[in-house]
Amino acid sequence: MQLHIKLSQLFSWLTLAFATLFIVLGDASAFETKAKAAYVFDMTTGTILVSKNADTPLPPASMSKLMTLYVAFEFIKAGQLKLDERVPVSKHAQSYGGSTMFLTTRDRVLVEDLLRGIIVLSGNDACAVIAETLSPDGTEAGFAQLMTQRAKQMGMTNSVFKNSNGWPATGHQMSMRDLALLTERLILDFPDFYPMFSQREFLFDGRAPANRLNRNPLLGLGVGADGLKTGHTQEAGYGLVGSAKQGDRRLIFVFSGLTSTAERAREAEAIVNWAFRQFSVKSFGQKDTKIAVAPVWNGSSSNVGLALSKNLEVLVPVLRDTSVEFVIEYESPIPAPVRAGQEIGKLIITAGNMDAVTVPLLANTSVPVGGFFSRLITAGQSLLNRIINAHEVAL
Repeated sequence: MQLHIKLSQLFSWLTLAFATLFIVLGDASAFETKAKAAYVFDMTTGTILVSKNADTPLPPASMSKLMTLYVAFEFIKAGQLKLDERVPVSKHAQSYGGSTMFLTTRDRVLVEDLLRGIIVLSGNDACAVIAETLSPDGTEAGFAQLMTQRAKQMGMTNSVFKNSNGWPATGHQMSMRDLALLTERLILDFPDFYPMFSQREFLFDGRAPANRLNRNPLLGLGVGADGLKTGHTQEAGYGLVGSAKQGDRRLIFVFSGLTSTAERAREAEAIVNWAFRQFSVKSFGQKDTKIAVAPVWNGSSSNVGLALSKNLEVLVPVLRDTSVEFVIEYESPIPAPVRAGQEIGKLIITAGNMDAVTVPLLANTSVPVGGFFSRLITAGQSLLNRIINAHEVAL
């Protein structure tokens, strides 16, 4: 049987601020984005702030270069690729137009320069060089297949790659949610590499000084922006995968389908200002705090504590009145043995009209299977409950 317990029933285990069913906070109007598709995610609290066509597969243009970078970082972390390694440039890589590092087949380029060339200069040729270097069969197409497989393993269900750089190709697509997931993984999995995304200019070998600047319009504006990648093709329009940090909060935002670089810049700054000004983080409990108890079947103890698996921080609007509701769900009774740290329930938090946030609840102690008398008592309690329930049905 699944039990739902509202917050008002948890008073014994929570602070007064947390032990009220409804907490008066604020509300904010939804952000009306001009983008065809968008996804805005507060990484600190796990709250989705904007979701517009977020799961629709779309041409990602150069934003898909983030997947090329992720795979390259994995190879480096595994020791299979070195930053100071020099790799050759093929005729295929040299043939790319658009935004490039102006590489030629006479070059042998440092891997670190290629990575910066992808991040700062959006080099289509640099992506192809990395792809051919790491491809299972030495081709860019083979690397694109590897990218697709790895994306699916990471939970990116709406991503298919046909090349390494987002050059227009039938079937090359990603969703905004997938790009946000990829961004979060880049930040969490590669903290040593992530600062590269905030580099504002890179003049490779003195070539093409007019193409030395990072296209991210938010870098240097003082809004906390530190990445990641712009994108543009005629089919995709203008898009951006961005992240910004103010204080302890980090925001991830992805959008596509705008009509110009100027509109992209305005939209990006508007999203960041809205998300940080209209919402704030409220703390309602610390990791490992016991917030409820659940009955245990056939255990040495008749119950076990449910504890928070992480600090309970909730993103809430700061203006008009709304409410925050906390609900606990778990299957009752929980069969013994129970292992300390085992996930045995979940806490569901809703604030206004925002998407619910779910926090796993863990057993705060181990409960082994009970002895003969414990099992006898449990059986008696079960029989009594059946009798009571049958009596209630009869009435």
